[in-house]
Amino acid sequence: MKTFYKNGAFYTANPDQYFAEAMLVEDGKISWIGDEDDARQAEFDVIIDLQGKRVLPGIIDAHMHPLLLAEVGQKIYCGVPQVHSIKDIQHAIQMELSARANEGEEKWVLGWGYDESKLVEGRSPSKEDLDEVTSSIPIVLTRACGHIVVANSAALKLADITSSTKAPYGGEIEVDETGELTGVLKEKAREQVYQAIPEQTLEEKGQLLATLSKKLFSQGITAITELMATLHPYDFYEIYEKAYEQGYKQHTVMYYLWDDIQHKQNLLKRNQSGTNEDLQIGGIKLFADGSISGKTAWFSEGYVNDAGNTGISVTSPKELLEAAAVAKEHQLQVVVHGMGDQAIRQVVDTFAEVDGWLSNIPSVRIEHAALIDQETLVKGINAGIGFVTQPIFLFAEIDSYLNNLGASKTNQTYRIKTMLDSGANICLSSDAPATSWEDTSNPFIGIKSAVTRTAYSGEMYNPSEAIPVQKAIDLYTRHAQEMTGIPLVGQLKTGYWADFIVLEDDILTANSMDIDKISVLATYFKGDCVFEMEKKIEV
Repeated sequence: MKTFYKNGAFYTANPDQYFAEAMLVEDGKISWIGDEDDARQAEFDVIIDLQGKRVLPGIIDAHMHPLLLAEVGQKIYCGVPQVHSIKDIQHAIQMELSARANEGEEKWVLGWGYDESKLVEGRSPSKEDLDEVTSSIPIVLTRACGHIVVANSAALKLADITSSTKAPYGGEIEVDETGELTGVLKEKAREQVYQAIPEQTLEEKGQLLATLSKKLFSQGITAITELMATLHPYDFYEIYEKAYEQGYKQHTVMYYLWDDIQHKQNLLKRNQSGTNEDLQIGGIKLFADGSISGKTAWFSEGYVNDAGNTGISVTSPKELLEAAAVAKEHQLQVVVHGMGDQAIRQVVDTFAEVDGWLSNIPSVRIEHAALIDQETLVKGINAGIGFVTQPIFLFAEIDSYLNNLGASKTNQTYRIKTMLDSGANICLSSDAPATSWEDTSNPFIGIKSAVTRTAYSGEMYNPSEAIPVQKAIDLYTRHAQEMTGIPLVGQLKTGYWADFIVLEDDILTANSMDIDKISVLATYFKGDCVFEMEKKIEV
């Protein structure tokens, strides 16, 4: 099948040929791209007129949590714009319970997305707040950052958590001044309550991903990563295999949590034996700290109005090097979550003298890299470390950043322009759904944030760190490919997969403040149209 796309405003992300007017696709791959007048004379099976619309390579999200994103769609959303107070959260839970009463169900109540900085009470919900709704049916709400949960009495009892329960290393079971549980569980401490929640079946999880695949295509996302792959209660590899059987399509790279994979390293060999070319194991994931909005990110100085709290250290140099040895053996990446300057410094110092073992992509990645001093940045660059960051965080969480860090430090976070000017290997991503926004996977929000340095509230933060829109697109396409190693994607060039998107408005000329409003008209994956908003492209 030969399909000729003409009259398009192609932005290719290919440094050797950034712009084109036409493209020929054969058997799912690009066989030619260039000016329409230069198109070779040939018989085409199909000619598609793109009507002058802007065309981009398919978006690659180098750091997200697809299964979690699919699952939160089934949970009570506890964030803006629907929720503005703990009373609103209580009401939402009560509405859910009332709906279930008619169905005779008394299963766990799960919620997602609260951010105390956006609640009128200015604090996290507590066990008592949830018990006011019900203390007999278990309730667990996950904070927007994904690093903190709050549970009611019934959930804590089922998880066997009491005021005398010792928190695991890298976690905190919060108690009040009297020593009683508040219901808040931070970092690794939250896993105990998660393990008590009944799981869906393998088939149900696969179907969730298959449904999510359609949403991601509608946002122009053709390649993704799974940054929280685990082995329990189901191996994520098997979940994704099941998802592909049920209609899931995206190119996918999985990163297993070190806690899960360290004693079952043989499972990392599936890259050599797998039959699905679109599903790969890419690396091993560790955490160096928590989140800024949840005040668990590890800093060298304390938080504003909480000077004694410098966050939580979640790993050690010894553990990082042990994971790296396994990654090297299996030719995989080590990816480390690091937000605070002290956490990032620990990772950089640990790997500064370690030779990289991968030739085409960074052997070590630091995820988020929210606040990094210049000395550590240069040291990391010289060590070949890659940086995967998320400008959507400041867009969505400006309130908590200002509350927790103050204006001066907030302005020094996510210094994308400085990182680029310093020569950093960097790309953009979403971390969906782990931020305080409803539509977290939308890449155009991240692009807008990188280009305008403007929050949802309209507040600007250090505009000198803004980057051009063309560069932001590169960081979500070509540079994301160079970070993840997904083959033959990220650019529109001969020999690459025909993964591309057609936009309703031209992102290169649109008002930068309206970038997040741009819609995807159509998405093509391996030459097939997998999403079409409406019939605006004539065949």
